[in-house]
Amino acid sequence: MEPVDALTEIATLLERERASKYRSKAFRSAAAAIDGLTTGELSDRLRSAHIAGVGDTSRAVILQALDGQVPDYLAELRARYAVTESTLRPALRGDLHAHTDWSDGTAGIQAMIDAAVALGHEYQAITDHSPRLRVARGLTAERLASQLDALDQIQAPIRVLRGIEVDILENGELDQTDEMLARLDVVVGSVHSKLRSSREDMTRRMVRAVNSGRMHVLGHVTGRLVTGERGTRPPSELDARAVFAACAEQGVAVEINSRPERADPPDDLIGVALEEGCLFAIDSDAHAPGQLSLLDHGAARAEACGVPAQRIVTTWPIARLEAWLARA
Repeated sequence: MEPVDALTEIATLLERERASKYRSKAFRSAAAAIDGLTTGELSDRLRSAHIAGVGDTSRAVILQALDGQVPDYLAELRARYAVTESTLRPALRGDLHAHTDWSDGTAGIQAMIDAAVALGHEYQAITDHSPRLRVARGLTAERLASQLDALDQIQAPIRVLRGIEVDILENGELDQTDEMLARLDVVVGSVHSKLRSSREDMTRRMVRAVNSGRMHVLGHVTGRLVTGERGTRPPSELDARAVFAACAEQGVAVEINSRPERADPPDDLIGVALEEGCLFAIDSDAHAPGQLSLLDHGAARAEACGVPAQRIVTTWPIARLEAWLARA
């Protein structure tokens, strides 16, 4: 296989499993360092001199690829990080929740779009954080306007949706101006603060946000963490039936967040959302190109919980999806 392809796939697999961003970045840097070199040039330089940006592990990967082998490290990662299979995954046409280095993602817009194209997506939303989430370098109205200008310059064979993951504030308001929200294609509303509020306060907060008429998707509903390097966190307490009834009334999709450390909402709450007649969005919540493929986890959970494909907005053709998005 081609050395650049091997290095890129390694970076993608490391990102998918939320490994240290520095490890995946090292392989992407190595791929960029050798991109454009002929096989002969690359072989000569590796054997006679150091190539800036290529470390010992990357060098071993390149040499094995040049010898016509699948590099040992890549074979190990492929075996370790096998994709979860489901019959629902091929029905997903895109993703409504992903981050770039404009906020707390690790890659630029173009890299995220390129990864979506490689997965066969028909569309990809860019939904960086809003200003309240300072630790994630959330976008002020001014920075969001600049990002929209940048998105207008992107050349892509798929539809790029202009979006945001907007904080649902403690009073239920959304953390961005109405003017800017009106300029976006998709608004994912999520709670990131005061996750241990009382059941009454959290329910009131989320229902008000859903009823704002500005949201399309209710993101990672309970905020729980079930595994991962950030540790665990219990789900927020809320009257899920009241929140999901508001979602059904307003046509707001309940997100099935595909990140394994979130697995949010829990299975029992997916059941409640089904009973209340909600729509769903299976999203990656990706913060790196390789994490866009996490959709297979969300698809497997949705399938196991009996969510019909026709109630998942991310299975809809783009024309139907855009008509639904245009209602808010």
